[in-house]
Order: sequence, then structure tokens, then C-alpha cells
Amino acid sequence: MFNFVRYSASIQFMLETYSPAERTEILRRYRNLIEVWHTRKDTADRWMVRKAFRLAADAHKDMRRKTGEPYIYHPLEVATIAAGEIGLGRTSIICALLHDVVEDTEYKLIDIQNMFGEQVARIIDGLTKIDNMVEGTNVRSMQAENFRKVLLTLAYDVRVILIKLADRLHNMRTLDAMPPVKQLKIASETSYLFAPLAYRLGLYAIKSELEDLALKYTEPAIYLSIRKKIEESREERNLRVNEFLEPIVASLNKMGLHFRVIISEKSSYSIWQRMKEKEIPFEEVYDTYVVRFIVESSLELEKVECWRVYATITSFYRPNNERLRDWISLPKANGYESLHATVMSKTGKWIEVQIRTERMDEIAEKGYAAYWKYKDSDKSESGLDEWLTKVRELITMEDVSALDFINNFKLNLFSDEIFVFTPKGEMISMPKGSTALDFAYNVHTDLGNHCIGANVNHQLSQLDRVLKTGDQVEIITSRVQHPNEEWFDFLVTARAKSRLKDGIREYRKTFKDEGRAKLEESLKQLKLEPNKANIGQILESENISGLVDLYYFAAIDKLPLAKIKNVFKDNNQPTGLMRYLTNPFSRGRTTKETDGSKALKDIEPILLKEQAGEFNYAVSSCCNPLPGDDVIAIAFPNEPMHIHRVNCPKAIDLMSQFGNNIVKAKWRQKEDIAFLAGLKITGIDSIGFIHRFTDVISNQLKLNIRNIQLESSGGIVEATLTVYVHNAQNLKDLIEQLKKIKDIKKVTRLDRLVE
Repeated sequence: MFNFVRYSASIQFMLETYSPAERTEILRRYRNLIEVWHTRKDTADRWMVRKAFRLAADAHKDMRRKTGEPYIYHPLEVATIAAGEIGLGRTSIICALLHDVVEDTEYKLIDIQNMFGEQVARIIDGLTKIDNMVEGTNVRSMQAENFRKVLLTLAYDVRVILIKLADRLHNMRTLDAMPPVKQLKIASETSYLFAPLAYRLGLYAIKSELEDLALKYTEPAIYLSIRKKIEESREERNLRVNEFLEPIVASLNKMGLHFRVIISEKSSYSIWQRMKEKEIPFEEVYDTYVVRFIVESSLELEKVECWRVYATITSFYRPNNERLRDWISLPKANGYESLHATVMSKTGKWIEVQIRTERMDEIAEKGYAAYWKYKDSDKSESGLDEWLTKVRELITMEDVSALDFINNFKLNLFSDEIFVFTPKGEMISMPKGSTALDFAYNVHTDLGNHCIGANVNHQLSQLDRVLKTGDQVEIITSRVQHPNEEWFDFLVTARAKSRLKDGIREYRKTFKDEGRAKLEESLKQLKLEPNKANIGQILESENISGLVDLYYFAAIDKLPLAKIKNVFKDNNQPTGLMRYLTNPFSRGRTTKETDGSKALKDIEPILLKEQAGEFNYAVSSCCNPLPGDDVIAIAFPNEPMHIHRVNCPKAIDLMSQFGNNIVKAKWRQKEDIAFLAGLKITGIDSIGFIHRFTDVISNQLKLNIRNIQLESSGGIVEATLTVYVHNAQNLKDLIEQLKKIKDIKKVTRLDRLVE
């Protein structure tokens, strides 16, 4: 139990523990926290925050960060992010200051509750990791368990997530002090879960910074290269933008509009994604920045004022109508509102513009907290309300492993949304990729259970029809239709899958009496009793989940006498669960990770080494690493290590879920060994095109080509080939040589090999 006398002297502990310079810095950071705290802060609020600050300073007095700095810097910075960058209030600031106290010190939740109330204690409990709670248990992914606990708090208080994001942002800002393996683990977690979560809660600034910092540690060379090019192009860009803005600003001032203009640079991560998606260099990415117009307007005139600005801009510059995005009439699910357009400047360069009001801009920057600030002035239910409702529904319906829970969460709640309409014109938001059957279950369980087809835009469609924004969907039903297990193959949403599962179970329950009678008759013929032990043996042997399914399969003759007889043929043989205890990794193992070793079947294998040990390994086919690439090894029990390139999306997913399985590894190079690498060459179709690039590969660089595939259309030829190289630098030199050939316009490395 907390000792109040001890707490009252906490400021003395602070004075005794920290050096004069550290005390000065701690108090400076505390004053900065109070300055950026713009929500209500009366005398009682300030006193409670000061009380939390003093407790944190006492609790962490003997703790230091990896940098050697006092640990209290961290909770102070987390609280400052929560208050200043997210816009949270007193309760959240207190929780941010105390978020590590229960986990890292002797204080208990009951102590926090006695001093700050049940609500603060509950939020801090949601923020506390569960490592100690599951230590030594059969938990496949500690990270997934921690993610699930944090996400489950969305069911009662979204502030847990917001503080967790502030915590993660400060950890990413100070990640330099961590060892490389730890950096990769934390950066992967960040890009896998925390950045998408920040995006869904409308925290665009935090989302972009998290993505940039993750890129900094997963692909440092690319990050530094893009940052350097952004800085080098800034002066020229500003001159171009000022010239672009001159007539627009003059016209808007003449109209009497009150506005401000911001030139916002795109994040390095988003630029890199565009470069990869379009297979273009930095210089060809036109939207490395955005010109943002922020208008002062009353709530009633927001749309009108934004469109007035758009009309003014397009009176000087031609728009690209395909890139017009009206997020004002149809806000995103996270509450984001803005008008996006791309126009052609007088210099022949596309320029992206965004138009929004001050209210919209605050919501875009501070997300959920700002949304609630304005909620009372907008009585309609927003997409953010709907998203949180879906989150809570998903949380309550999920009864799966932590890994499956996280994957379902990402699939259903982080994906882009589409907007479809019912026959009566009601708009429904759904994850991108949803099918007509997803739509049916989204509307009502019975509608999905009895669905036989759909009219999509007044055209008859099958249940697996993938919907797109703007579709109007009418579901066709039949009373003789019943839920089908095969439907799981084309369902996307967790809601639909859960409702289908329930529907199948209810349908199968109707066969209980018939199935029981058939099963008992079969057991009787085998001179066996229908007791719990015999029934259990059938369930295990046939891998049947329960009595409902057992009686159903018996009723529809999927458990004939011969099959039941075979179950009891030799009771000494291990059956069901027992046969997997001796080989727990024999079921459900994917071969995708080990297929990469087949690509090396005609090459002497090399070893990777970690300190003094050498290991078996499998080169992953999803990213096809070469000697010289930055690689990571991920080890699983009784399996060869999985070798991935550090920037491989699959590796990022694995590192974010199995961070403790990361093994530091490096190639032990042997010059006489060759590796397969994939290339895609795009160029102008001309006589001798193939000869020119094969001559460079075979004759000049003395490399062997394994195979080539060619496609030519409209004067453009694409060649996809696999070639044997010694290492990543060898491949890089090859690419540079190929780019020098006159008719070749683009050469890119392929992650997956052409077979």
C-alpha cells in the first residue's frame, strides 16, 4: 500500500538524486509541459498534474535511460506530446507522467487509484505491459499479446491508445541509443501497428513522423538519401511555389477571404513508397510537397469557402480531375476533412494543393482529441464514431489467438474504406475488398445467412463480387438457403466471418437429435458405449471442434461406420492432440519461407554466422536476399532460420510479432558462389534490343543468365530475367551498366524470382 508520508517528501528525493543541471532541465521540461497544455487547467487541474509529476520524479529517481539521462525525461516528454501534439487534457497528462510507474517501480495500481482515482488507474493498467503476466506460459508472440491488451482498451477508453502513441513517438525519437536488433524490432512494430493506428485516429503528423523514423532504422541509406534530396531541392521549390501562389493570393485577398498558406513537405516514407510504387527516381516524384490553404470560416460556410478557394486556383491553373478528392462532402473514417486537387503550374510541374478550414486543419493535425472538441457543434454521427463502434464490435466478437486478433484488426480496421449504398440510399462504409456477402452480413445476420446473390447497380452478381465505392447493392435471399462453410473463402470483414460462424453453428444445432441417434447406433454396432471417453476420442481423432459439429457430421453421413471403426482400431496409437505433442510444429507450417532454398539447389550453400555459432538457414523467396544486403535472421524452434532483407514487408511483420526471435546475422562471403537475382528491364522495342543487354551481362560482366521472359506492346518492351550474381554490389554494378544502354529506360531489381 502507498505510504503518503513517503510521497510528501518526494521533492526532497528529487533534490538529492539529480545533479543541479538535471534538476534545472527537469523543471524546464515540466514548465514546457504546462505551457503546451491548452485544454482546461484550473487550480485543481494544475495541482493534480504537479502531484503526478512529483510522484513520477520520486518513483523513477534511481532510473536512467540508455543515453544516461534521468528516466523522468521520458514521462515528461510523453506527457508533453500528449498535451501539445495531440491536445489531451488533465487525466491523460497525469496518466502519461505515470505510465511506467506501475511497470517499472514498486508502486502498485491500488496506490495510483488511491491518489488519482479509478479512471487514471484503469488507463495506466491498459498501458502496462503484460510481459511478467505471461512469462513462462505457452505464448507464441509476446508482442501480439501486448498489442491485444492495448487494443482491447479501445472498448472503454481511447485515451490509452493516444498515450501509447505518444510513448511510442518519444521512444522512436530516442531510438539511437538502442542496439541494432532492438532498433529493428521497435521500428518494425511501429510501421506494422502504431503508424496505421495513428492514421486511423486522425493523427497525421504523428503517423508521418512514426513512418519516417521507422524508415530511418529499417532503411537508413534510403532515408538519408531522400532527406538530402529534399533539402537540396528546397530552395528551388520555394521559388517555384512563390511564383505559383502570387496570382492566387492576390485574388483571394481581393475577395476578402481570411486564410493562410503552408508549404508542407511530404514525409520521406511517403516519397519512398511512391518511388517504389511507380518505379521512378526521386526527381520524378512531383508530390514531394503540398501547398495547403487554410481558411477562416464559420461552420455553416465551410464547404462554400473551400470550393471558392478551389475555383480561384483553377481559374489560373488547369486541374487534373482524376486526382480531385472531396473529403469534405465525404469525410474519411477517422474524421479527416479536406479538399485535395492537383494542378499544372506554368513551369510544367504538377502541384498538389489541399484546401481546408481552421477546424478541419486542427482535426487533421490532432485527430481524435480535436474531433471531440468540435463534436458538440456537429450533431451528426461521423466516420470516427462508426470506426470506434466497429472496433468495439470486433473486440467483443473475437475469440482467437493474439496473432489472429492483430491480423484481423489490421485487415478490417486499418485498410482503406469504400462507401456503398443500400437500395434506399443509405451509405455504408466497409473495408476495401469487401464482397457482396460481406455487405449482406454487415446489414443483418439473417440477410447474410439466406443470401443467394445480389443486384449490384441493378445487375445480377454472385456472392463473391468485390464491391467498389459508389456501388448500390440489393441482396437477394431465399429461405431454403443456409450458411455455407465455403463462404469463408471470400469474406473479408471480421463482422461477416463472426456472423457466418454463428449462423453455421445455429444451423448445425438443428441436426442434434438426428446425428446423436445415428452416432449411438454406430457405436452400438461396434459394441461401444456412447460415453464421454469414446465421444472424446472421436472428436480428437477426426479433429472436430465440439458436439454440435459431431452430431451434424453424423447426421449428414460424414461419419460412417467404417470411419468410426477406424478411430477405435488401435487405442494404443496416439490420436488427436497427443500425436502433435511430440511434434508441435508439424501442422500448419507454410512452405513459403523455405522455398527460397530451392532457388539455390544448384549452388553450394553458404552459412551465416552469429558470434561463434553457425546455423541452418533458409533464404526467403519473398525478398531474395543477396550477400551484401542488410539481412535479418528470424529463428523459430525446430526450424531453419528465416533469412530476410531488412526492408522486406514479410520480415517487418515477423519482427513486429516475434521480436525476441530476431538473430543478428551477416553473410560469410565466398567469392566462388553465385546467387540468383531478378531484374525487370523496360525500354524501347528496337532491332537488337535483346542482344545489347545480354551482351553486357554475358560478355562484359561475365554473368550467367538463367532465363528471360519478354513482352512487347506499342513499341515498349519489358524483359524479366534471372541472372547469377556474386553479391548485392555485383547486381548494383550490373544495373548501372544496363542503364547506360541507349534504348533502356528503366532497370529495377525484383524481389521474387521468375521461374
